[in-house]
Amino acid sequence: MLQRHGVDYVAIGGIAANAHGSRRLTFDVDIIPTPEEPNYERLAAALDELEASVSATDSEFRELDPRDSFDLARARVLKLATAAGDLDILNGAPGAPPYEDLRKRAVEVEVRGTTVRIASLDDVIAMKRAVGRPRDLRDIADLTGLEESAE
Repeated sequence: MLQRHGVDYVAIGGIAANAHGSRRLTFDVDIIPTPEEPNYERLAAALDELEASVSATDSEFRELDPRDSFDLARARVLKLATAAGDLDILNGAPGAPPYEDLRKRAVEVEVRGTTVRIASLDDVIAMKRAVGRPRDLRDIADLTGLEESAE
């Protein structure tokens, strides 16, 4: 649906870790969209077609409309249930480089006939290290063969 609407984004999180070889099961898709108004408009249209709720609370406890491009642009982390499954939209992430660098280093993989831009292995590891939850540290160990310890 995102491709059909021309949404430009990079997939991060568990789905990106899976694409690089992590075996952990993930139940949602995390994306960072290109931070430009036309892209947020396309994302809003895709979310409308995906039947995302008309109201959501972002990570800063603001009530936002995920079908409104202005609200999408100002949300820090927006967790949404859609007809196709759970989708988390982030405007940046701990450990992530500036968006242009994230996008430039991303790799493209084919998922069910659709090309998806996935954060590079180094960027996935940097984001997971910055968050540092036990499951993120396990993902890093899975991806690198090295044990990570919480600091």
